[in-house]
Amino acid sequence: MANIITGSCCCGDVAFTLEDYFSKFYLCHCEQCRKLTGTAHASNLFTSPENINWINGTDKIKRYDHQERSFSKAFCENCGSGLPFFSKDGKSLIVPAGSLNEEPSKKIDARIFCSEQTKWYKSSLTVAKFPGFPE
Repeated sequence: MANIITGSCCCGDVAFTLEDYFSKFYLCHCEQCRKLTGTAHASNLFTSPENINWINGTDKIKRYDHQERSFSKAFCENCGSGLPFFSKDGKSLIVPAGSLNEEPSKKIDARIFCSEQTKWYKSSLTVAKFPGFPE
């Protein structure tokens, strides 16, 4: 039996559990993922559509689907946190890694659309690192 992982939004209105079983784990640097996340890349895990148990808050989930392209985002209507969602074709459950409360055992498979990485992200790989805010 797989380990159970919990997940939630930032405000706690939405909560879920999943089995720690993921087929893919990608960091996507495409322009659309940067816009949807507001960050340098999306960090998405892929699993079967049946691998989710919503604990509470499904009525708080909003979804955005691009009308012309095949990308989507689900988020809490209260705090805006990214949440798991079904792919448009319904074949996968896509789980934003940041929505998990524990670390998944799946290792990152690839960084994709690296040709679309921003210069500011590339330069960030060589700057100082701190365990929290710098002094």
